[in-house]
Amino acid sequence: MSVMTLVWFAVGLGLLVIGAELLVRGASKLAAAAGISPLGVGLTVVAFGTSAPELAVSLGSAFKGQADIAIGNVVGSNIFNVLFILGISALIVPLVVNVQLIRVDVPLMIGASVLMWVLSLDGSLNRVDGLILFAGIVAYMIMAVRAGRKESKAEEQSAGAPGQTKDAVGGKAMAVDVGLIVIGLALLVLGANRFVGSAVELAQAMGLSEVVIGLTIVAAGTSTPEVAASIMASIKGQRDIAVGNVVGSNLFNILGILGITAIASPASIEVKDAVLAVDIPIMTAVALACLPIFFTGHVIARWEGAVFLLYYIAYTAYLILAATHHDALHGFSVVMLYFALPITALTLGVIVWRAVRTPAPR
Repeated sequence: MSVMTLVWFAVGLGLLVIGAELLVRGASKLAAAAGISPLGVGLTVVAFGTSAPELAVSLGSAFKGQADIAIGNVVGSNIFNVLFILGISALIVPLVVNVQLIRVDVPLMIGASVLMWVLSLDGSLNRVDGLILFAGIVAYMIMAVRAGRKESKAEEQSAGAPGQTKDAVGGKAMAVDVGLIVIGLALLVLGANRFVGSAVELAQAMGLSEVVIGLTIVAAGTSTPEVAASIMASIKGQRDIAVGNVVGSNLFNILGILGITAIASPASIEVKDAVLAVDIPIMTAVALACLPIFFTGHVIARWEGAVFLLYYIAYTAYLILAATHHDALHGFSVVMLYFALPITALTLGVIVWRAVRTPAPR
């Protein structure tokens, strides 16, 4: 690693912060101007835009014959998005969860994870699989925009001033907001590319495999726009954008990125047995874990964010121990499998049980 690698890392971080600020500012204003709720914008514009690095990396890897990185990037990014991004965002400020996420978007994220798992059971993703996945993201995009418009109209009517916000914003202001989003996305993608390049160089120097690089370094690197956007949204009070960005990004990663990559790839994308047996099930379990946490009180509390963050650290540690065949792997796996996971599952079960038994306030 050279000094220039550290310089590019710092430059990339700066671009991410500036890009996230511009993206969140433009997206939140555009939501009001276009009559779409902030949640709708977070689930679509912000989520799809911040997933641009994942798309670029997965497509490039597929064309270079690096299927492990293409698959690992998507699976690792989805795990990273929920455990790390929601975790650190909730530590900054407890995140209020919209009812739509609980009823519609999180179940769809779980369904998309299961669909990817089923399509991968034969050991590869071909063009037909890609078309199925891509059709799903098109349908979801249409649904999310319509739902966002309905929610925005309902809020206007309850406030007693329908159409006021939308009419108050002129075409010139809307063009400025779109410009902020475009510039913000461009800076996010550029910053992420700088980060990923230096991180992959470091991982290769350490002798890590393509699967581990894809699941950790590349996944975290390509998710840095989501990190920056969600943290900035949390700080600025745009909590719907912060949470919607993660859920929308995960849906877009599976349905959009894998779909496009499988369609455009010269050959079927191979899915290794280890990824099928460990990483995709973990991605699906992480998506499932969102439902009870989102359900209880419609808030992601700080302690829940801390649990998410600790599990991401544990997952990363497992990957590194497994890749290096470390002696501590067996003991670590036993502790996680027979102690940490059951205790967490029991805690979530008790919380849900109490939430169900507690009568709703009148």
